[in-house]
Amino acid sequence: MQREAYENLVRAERSRLEQVLCGFTDAEWQSTSLCDGWTVEEVVAHLTAAASTGTAAWLLSIVRAGFDAAKHNDRMIERYRGSDAVGTLARFRSAVPSRITPTRDYAAFLGEVVVHSQDIAFPLGLALDPDPRSVLEIARFFSTRDFAVNSKKMVRGLTLEASDADFRSGEGPSVHGPILSLVMVMAGRRAFLPHLSGDGVGELAGRLSV
Repeated sequence: MQREAYENLVRAERSRLEQVLCGFTDAEWQSTSLCDGWTVEEVVAHLTAAASTGTAAWLLSIVRAGFDAAKHNDRMIERYRGSDAVGTLARFRSAVPSRITPTRDYAAFLGEVVVHSQDIAFPLGLALDPDPRSVLEIARFFSTRDFAVNSKKMVRGLTLEASDADFRSGEGPSVHGPILSLVMVMAGRRAFLPHLSGDGVGELAGRLSV
């Protein structure tokens, strides 16, 4: 897939999330997401930061944080969140059409939008269905690369097979289920394990517990 195709998918996924966020209450904005204890508002600010930070700025931020990813992320969240949820949403909305990425790993940044959208929607019981093309590209990338998340390492020695898409990867005990659930588990989200079945699920659960 060419860069322009990835950019179109990224914009579509950001727009999908933005439409959902428009209806959130203050309580929903401050609720806990699936991502490292971050609130919904913090996840949204993180996505705005990712859409606003080019290579040089990203490298500078990492260096200033002493190569501590958590410190880097916390600083960027504070920079890109608004004074309140309305302001945070406005900043995210302005970033929806952005073409900025720190590196050329476009599938990874598509994955970031889809995974973090689920981090927001899933705990709130909201259905947020990404474009199947997006999820398939992310599944292929996550199963073959460790980038930002150790997704390839997470599923090493297991066979992944989607029940709703043409996706199969790896060799070993099987893990079977919806492709979005496979993607989310590869991203380290234990909450999606109950959606999966197969001889390899126990091994995967153990890895997610470490």
